[in-house]
Amino acid sequence: MEEFYTLQGEGFQTGRAAYFIRIGGCDVGCSWCDSKQSWNSRLFPPVSVDEIVQRAIAYPARAVVVTGGEPTLYPLGYLCSELKKHNIQTFLETSGAYPLTGQWDWVCLSPKQQQPPVDLNYSKANELKVIIAKQADLCWAEANAQRVRPDCMLFLQPEWSVHESITPLLVDYIKQNPKWRISLQAHKFMHIP
Repeated sequence: MEEFYTLQGEGFQTGRAAYFIRIGGCDVGCSWCDSKQSWNSRLFPPVSVDEIVQRAIAYPARAVVVTGGEPTLYPLGYLCSELKKHNIQTFLETSGAYPLTGQWDWVCLSPKQQQPPVDLNYSKANELKVIIAKQADLCWAEANAQRVRPDCMLFLQPEWSVHESITPLLVDYIKQNPKWRISLQAHKFMHIP
C-alpha cells in the first residue's frame, strides 16, 4: 500500500528510525483502525519485492517494520530473506490472525477480539500490544497475557479516539499491575507518519 521512512511510534521500539512497509489487505476490521484505506487489497496493485528492498536499503536505518492492513495474509519469507542479505532487522506488526511467515527479529502481536490470533503466534511474540478503548478490554488483555511467553513484553495502548479519557484508567491499572507498560502513539503527537 505504501512505504515511508520515519520513527516507530508505538510499543517497545518507540523512537527507533525504521523503513515502514504497509501491506494492503485486511479482513480483521477494527472499528477504530487508523489505516482503513488499507483494507481493500484490490486498490493496491502488487509491487515487486526486489524494488521494495532496494528502496529500504537506501535509508540509513537498518530496520524495516512490516505492518498493514494485516501482513500475515501474505507469504513474507522472500521479503525477509532479501532484507536479511543487507543486514536489515525485520519487525512485524500483526494481529496474528494467520500463521506467520518469514524470519523476524521482533514480532509485535496486537490481538483483536473479533478475530483472535492463531495459537502458535502467541509463542512467537516478543511484544504483546493490546489496544484499550474501554475498561472491559482489560479482561481481553489479561487473557492474552496468559498465552504469551514469560519474556514477552506487555503493553496496553489507549485507542487514539479516546486516549484522553482512557489513559488515566490505564495509568492506574499499570501502577497496580506493573507487568504491563503503556504504549502511546507517539507518532501522532509528533505529527509524523
